[in-house]
Amino acid sequence: MLFASPPVVSPVPQAEAPRDCPLCPRLVALREACRAEHPDWWNAPVPAWGDPGAWLAVVGMAPGKHGANRTGRPFTGDFAGDLLYGTLLKFGLATGTYRADPSDDLRLYGVLIVNAVKCLPPQNKPEPIEIATCRPYFEAALASLPSVRVVVALGKIAHDAAARAMGMKLAQAKFGHGSEVTAPDGRILLGTYHSSRYNQNTRRLTPPMFEAVFARAVALRDG
Repeated sequence: MLFASPPVVSPVPQAEAPRDCPLCPRLVALREACRAEHPDWWNAPVPAWGDPGAWLAVVGMAPGKHGANRTGRPFTGDFAGDLLYGTLLKFGLATGTYRADPSDDLRLYGVLIVNAVKCLPPQNKPEPIEIATCRPYFEAALASLPSVRVVVALGKIAHDAAARAMGMKLAQAKFGHGSEVTAPDGRILLGTYHSSRYNQNTRRLTPPMFEAVFARAVALRDG
């Protein structure tokens, strides 16, 4: 299957990086290597996906090699996406069937997903300079979503990036599973351990733990 054009349409196109973004040499080198090895993969900055009128933003760290870097849709095609999309469906924040394929009929309602770093990093670990370099895109995405009142960050890297984008110092917004902090403008940042295969296999994160964070997000929306 060829992904020559974006498999999903970004709801914040003004905040997206170009397909051949040159800003991070290490990420560019990995991108080119993946394009040579897997020419039918997406292999480009992964756009945000979801509802442009979202009240909830879900922030990931960066694309996974066999997930979003392959398919072009956040958390699509890797283990982490199974729990994320299953949870969104359970809480009525998505409809359709998640088939780990951007051509499935899954749709998000009231939710947008965006990564702090748009390109695949080696060993799934972006360096601080890469996070900082991609920050303008991430901050522009959040700024383009005026209806977002709650942000759920998956993992510490995503949490710290979101805290900065929401105008908070990290000392004021310490990460932990189930952490909750209110930004100066009233938006609320919730933290959860990442839904990675490692965290789930080691039971650091269980489905009930993950679901509890989204239950809190829904309660904040309704309250």
